[in-house]
Amino acid sequence: MRTKPTRILIVDDEPAIRQFLRISLISQGFLISEASTGQQAIRTVDEAAGADAIDVVLLDLGLPDMDGQQVLRALRQHSALPIIIVSVRGQESEKVTALDSGANDYVTKPFGIQELLARIRAVLRHYPTPSEPSRYQYGALTLDIDAHLVTLSGETIHLTPKEFAVLALLIGRAGRIVTQTHLLKAIWGPTHQEDTHYLRIVVSKLRQKLGDDPQAPSLLQTEPGIGYRFCVEFDREESNQ
Repeated sequence: MRTKPTRILIVDDEPAIRQFLRISLISQGFLISEASTGQQAIRTVDEAAGADAIDVVLLDLGLPDMDGQQVLRALRQHSALPIIIVSVRGQESEKVTALDSGANDYVTKPFGIQELLARIRAVLRHYPTPSEPSRYQYGALTLDIDAHLVTLSGETIHLTPKEFAVLALLIGRAGRIVTQTHLLKAIWGPTHQEDTHYLRIVVSKLRQKLGDDPQAPSLLQTEPGIGYRFCVEFDREESNQ
């Protein structure tokens, strides 16, 4: 059972094609994100989370910065989300390469929108969107989203709203780097994307409150000049369990 509207990432360097797909898909109730380059597509999938998480990628192969086959392989290194190739390349070899590299389907341009919609519905039947976990636990550390509560060894850790938001975002993407820009935009807003000192202060406070040694952090890892990572695996628990 899907718990949120389906968000589709359209990856195509042709504005007219993106516009056609955007209008057609929005009319069917889908949410839309767009990328005109391969690097932008990879970054969008990597950084999108929560309500903005990507559910399906429509990927053109003829991109200006890198071949779509490379984008497909890069996405498959860390994501299992459905990817449908939408390309003018109709050669059997291209299709075989894409499908062997992890594409879920392949649609050749030009195509009918009803055919594309049917293919999207087909892949979604096999990839139901899971509910976002409301409670995370790693060892003695527990974060409860609904209760807005963090405990360590059973003791409540009092966090400011910004500290809680940063920790929740990082834990929700445990093991993956979250860029400074994404954290600042998501938590402080788009006008604060350059205010990296905000993050340094919050992460320092979090480490202090969680007993995480800043010289050798076991929880909040800094990737210099890039962002931060909650660098452990964790157990996910639903709040009603």
